[in-house]
Amino acid sequence: MTALPPGMPAAPTEMQTILLIEDDAGDAFLVEELLAGTATPPKIIWARSLAESRERLTDEVQCVVVDLSLPDATGLDALHQVIAMAPDTAVLVLTGLDDAHVGVEAVAVGAQDYLVKQDVDERLLARAISYAIERKRADLAQRKLVDAQRLSHENARLEHGLLPVPLMRQALSSDGFLHQARYLPGRRQALLAGDFWDTVQTPDGALHVVIGDVCGHGPDEAALGVALRIAWRTLVLAGHTGGDLLATLDRVLRHERKSPEIFTTMCTVMIDADLSHARLHVVGHPPPLFVRGGVREGVLGAVPGAPSGPPLGIFSDIDWAAIDLPLGDDWALLLYTDGLIEATVGGGPDLLGTEGLMRLIREHGEIDLDRIITSVQEMHRDALSDDLAAVLVARRAK
Repeated sequence: MTALPPGMPAAPTEMQTILLIEDDAGDAFLVEELLAGTATPPKIIWARSLAESRERLTDEVQCVVVDLSLPDATGLDALHQVIAMAPDTAVLVLTGLDDAHVGVEAVAVGAQDYLVKQDVDERLLARAISYAIERKRADLAQRKLVDAQRLSHENARLEHGLLPVPLMRQALSSDGFLHQARYLPGRRQALLAGDFWDTVQTPDGALHVVIGDVCGHGPDEAALGVALRIAWRTLVLAGHTGGDLLATLDRVLRHERKSPEIFTTMCTVMIDADLSHARLHVVGHPPPLFVRGGVREGVLGAVPGAPSGPPLGIFSDIDWAAIDLPLGDDWALLLYTDGLIEATVGGGPDLLGTEGLMRLIREHGEIDLDRIITSVQEMHRDALSDDLAAVLVARRAK
């Protein structure tokens, strides 16, 4: 018989539900009598065989107490069947004096504990059942933690591999041009999401930027986001822009998505080679923030005229309107996904929102992605639950 370790749980304060699998009516009666004398007698469901226990097992059962000498299974074979039948339920094995060694083997293959029938008394049986239940809960919690850590590590590897490498000429830096991009995965659920971004400069010198968000979280959405990003890059390099490009991406989305409910918001920007004019399409996406002449003395606000139309994947035969934006010599455009503005303020129910983001930028006196994201995380007071992608393109006056 296994010894009860220090710290053994006390008698339960609320009623437990036990499934007793025992073909001997006398032994079953003994177990019921012993448990009936406890401070909080459990509810006992009695089954005489494994076949009968399968019919009587319910979600309310917290512990299976099983004799390994049953009419339809014996020994460790019986235990394996019980564990397969109730993988998330504690299992306590009852043995006789002649096969106590089987109890040790039973613990080794998955039972939480074992007792020798001839040595059982009221206190020992009740505490052994409580211990088995608590040990199973701890095992399940540890398993969930390990699974979450493994998923988090795999997601981190995938996310790193899914991020793009911008295609830009180095000469842009000599024109006072600035490009920053950040991607921060949400970690509360440790799930991949469909946020994506990319930047490409075409041979004519024009700069193309995209940011998008596939609805939902998970590997399917992340894969769809990558498919759309690569399709966008390919189309841009092939010379497609504007409504023609968006219509093609809409068709790609409809063919690649797993269900018709999935849609994608997106914002595309094409900046002329001389960095003085931009053309945007805001496709059901949060409009970019635009700064002209500096944050402190110039103009800061959302790009006027947005949105250009609904998200991709909802309506057919849509014409997304272009938004023309004169830039000037000193400007900045901040594109972002809703993970940035849907962070809470002070851990309460209020969201940051576009207005809150603009206040934050004014406080900093400039748009610096790292400082903005750090401030948003501090206001949220917790790991962001949604993925966050942001791209900043700017031109500083000489």
